[in-house]
Amino acid sequence: MRRITPIIIIVVGLLALAVDFSFAIPGGLLTTNPITGNPIETRLGLDLQGGIEVDYQVVPVNGRTPTSSDLNTIVGIIDRRVNATGTTEPIIETKGTNQVSVQLPGASDVQSVVALVGSTGQLTFVPLPPATYGTSSAAGTKAVPADGDAIDPSLTPLFGGDQVASANATFDTTTNERAVAFTLKDPAKTIFSQWSSSHIGDFFAIVLDGKVVSAPYIKSAITDGSGEISGSFTVAQMNDLVTVLQYGALPFPLQEISSQNVPATLGADFLHRTLLGGLLGILLVFIFMLLYYRLPGSVAVVALLYYTGVVLAIFRLIPVTLTVAGIAGFVLSVGMAVDANILIFERTKEELRAGKTLAPAIEAGFNRAWNSIFDSNVSSLITAFILFWFGSSTIRGFGLVLMIGVLTSMFTAITVSRTILRTVVRWQWTRKASLYGVNEDEFVTATVRGTRRTEIRSSGA
Repeated sequence: MRRITPIIIIVVGLLALAVDFSFAIPGGLLTTNPITGNPIETRLGLDLQGGIEVDYQVVPVNGRTPTSSDLNTIVGIIDRRVNATGTTEPIIETKGTNQVSVQLPGASDVQSVVALVGSTGQLTFVPLPPATYGTSSAAGTKAVPADGDAIDPSLTPLFGGDQVASANATFDTTTNERAVAFTLKDPAKTIFSQWSSSHIGDFFAIVLDGKVVSAPYIKSAITDGSGEISGSFTVAQMNDLVTVLQYGALPFPLQEISSQNVPATLGADFLHRTLLGGLLGILLVFIFMLLYYRLPGSVAVVALLYYTGVVLAIFRLIPVTLTVAGIAGFVLSVGMAVDANILIFERTKEELRAGKTLAPAIEAGFNRAWNSIFDSNVSSLITAFILFWFGSSTIRGFGLVLMIGVLTSMFTAITVSRTILRTVVRWQWTRKASLYGVNEDEFVTATVRGTRRTEIRSSGA
């Protein structure tokens, strides 16, 4: 394992550098995110880069006004809809008793997101009469409706969107096409089984607010409630269909009140000041580590630089939208990474004073500090996970950044620092007490105690 670890460290470091500086290599191998297929970029939140804000009025239905529970349901559905489009960390909140405000940081296609958010989401599955629209093998008297076409309101739906249990993007290996898999609840499962069994080759329409989202034909009977819609989808069309199927229905219709461009609340000047402050803070930490821990401190500095590069690369790959809360989480994780190194180096000093030689003292220092580091980081991970799972959008960003930072700091403190120290202590010039913050007498005593003694005796003795 000791032979493989340095290779892993070098490979991860080189990949992190390639991702961090991908913007400086036009046409390079890592300019496109292998996870999302989008360009690699550093995303900033609404408070740092601005965006748009849209206010909606919740419209009563049949004299029924929305309750606070209804508003919370609407906020949850909008949050899932917006996140499904790739817009991270939206700020969605209620205003008063009947309004919802949606803030979208750095949305790439504002109009499509606004249209998706504001759509009522009255989703229905409507069979198309063969006499009118024909079948998949024979043209009818009327063309099959395309996406976005209005559907004939006289057609009776089979069931509504509330009968969709789940929907997800997939791939049809038989046709090599993108597809959307869906699962129906009861009683829609039985209804669709009966209808599809007797209408193979016929078309049906998935309709949202009276407009066709998709109009596939029945290739085979759907008897178990699980089906798959395949075709020449683009990635965006596939994701949109999944979003509509999974998060289609709102309990009340929404009416757009206003939309406006929102300038960055803190802006570029704050970002520059934050970066400057962060760099000064990290520099002070580096100076402290170098002055107090000497050689191990310099190793910690290298490990922290490595840590920073890896974390930033992960932020760009996921990608994480950096807000003020996210930056706070990153700074906190840097502090935890320093704390892990301090625990290790203090334990190493104790081992040196106890009489161990340099190399065994370093190994014992890492081993003794591991339990404390592990317990501390696991506690932080549990807290960060709770914040991420139950918190609002901003709090989730903080929790996600903290989790990434804690996991990476464990890797750098235990693996990177340890590997570098194992290497440098082999050099003769590193075996000096002044380089480890211990007294010369303690260091010499430890060396003498650990030295193997040999002597020559007279053969007549």
